[in-house]
Amino acid sequence: MKNLTTDVAVVGGGPSGLTAAAGLAAAGLRVLVLDREREAGGIPRHSDHTGYGLRDLRTVMTGPAYARLLADRAVEAGALVRTSAMVTGWAGEHALDVTTPEGRLRVDARAVVLATGARERPRTARMVPGDRPPGVLTTGQLQNVVHLHHGRVGTRAVVVGAELVSWSAVLTLREAGCRTVLMTSEHARAESYAAFSVPGRAVLRVPVATATRVVRINGRDAVESVEVEDLRTGERRAVPCDTVVFTGDWVPDHELARAAGLAMDPGSRSPVVDNTLATSRPGVFAVGNLVHPVDTADVAALDGRHVVEHVLAHLSGHASEWSGLDRRAGIPLRAEAPFRWVSPGLVRPGAGAPPRHRILLWPDEHRAVARVVVTQDGREVARRTLPWPVSPGRVFRVPSSLLSGADPRGGPITISLG
Repeated sequence: MKNLTTDVAVVGGGPSGLTAAAGLAAAGLRVLVLDREREAGGIPRHSDHTGYGLRDLRTVMTGPAYARLLADRAVEAGALVRTSAMVTGWAGEHALDVTTPEGRLRVDARAVVLATGARERPRTARMVPGDRPPGVLTTGQLQNVVHLHHGRVGTRAVVVGAELVSWSAVLTLREAGCRTVLMTSEHARAESYAAFSVPGRAVLRVPVATATRVVRINGRDAVESVEVEDLRTGERRAVPCDTVVFTGDWVPDHELARAAGLAMDPGSRSPVVDNTLATSRPGVFAVGNLVHPVDTADVAALDGRHVVEHVLAHLSGHASEWSGLDRRAGIPLRAEAPFRWVSPGLVRPGAGAPPRHRILLWPDEHRAVARVVVTQDGREVARRTLPWPVSPGRVFRVPSSLLSGADPRGGPITISLG
């Protein structure tokens, strides 16, 4: 086994990991990026449509171009990017076991940044019964087949989910010559922004069936149809198709975080981080869609930019670490239904604002009016009506300034809807 030493090991070569690596390398640190794919860039690498780079780069470009630019910037800054390198476990507080085509490595670092991202739940995890024919995919699998391997799919598709990524799947299907005959959503309204769903229905001619779910897939050698249930009436109908794409319903790639014994959030199943993106293990940070599954690629990239100064502070000995959920070191942040999770999960007074000065929450219900209430120890800390609605399938953002009135010595802070 070969041993490597570095200042910072970044696990994951997507937007958040590459952006963190570029910033840390530019500060003069030895940075090693470990990515299991053959090329760095993450999900945007096989998302061959525009819309990337708006918040972090102040421009708009296609996914592959965005991925290449971030990878190039990391290398130009001095980071070493190792692809086809799978981190399989921990060999110490900041030591990693890595498997590569050339053999096994042990990487010893002074700090670790986990940027492993998130994935969609496949059909098996959603427990959709029926036959098991080929032609059932997630968005990531679809884009990999079409954009990276130039493979073929069917001619009639049903897309399960109506999130932003669902429309990305529709565009990929269209490029592959496959028509989307139906998009389904279990919610009373489609999850994606009207700016996407309205043109999608009109221009792409995709019918969206709300308050419905796919309850069965039919077909032996190929998909023949799906059975769709109306959740309001219980009626079921068969929709002929030869391709099914399951979209959204995100889960973080948290296996490495769990193996480290990090404090985990039960709602998101992500490692708990504070406003500096530090985890419960000193010197281990977590960024991007690993901690908020899932937000846009440019928001994930800005996590990578945010974490740079805090990794530098840790390595210079100027950071005040926290241990677990010790109230003396930080205040736990809680989300109340209809929110499933909140990120960061811990607020450390005096450590600065979280990325983009935003608290991120994941809702499970639509609310046309967002009346946000912040409470602590039975006291109302803040109340504000925000000008954007609450919608499942996308992150809800709350200004971190709403927490400014909290008692730094008080108990957990709860965010709810009035």
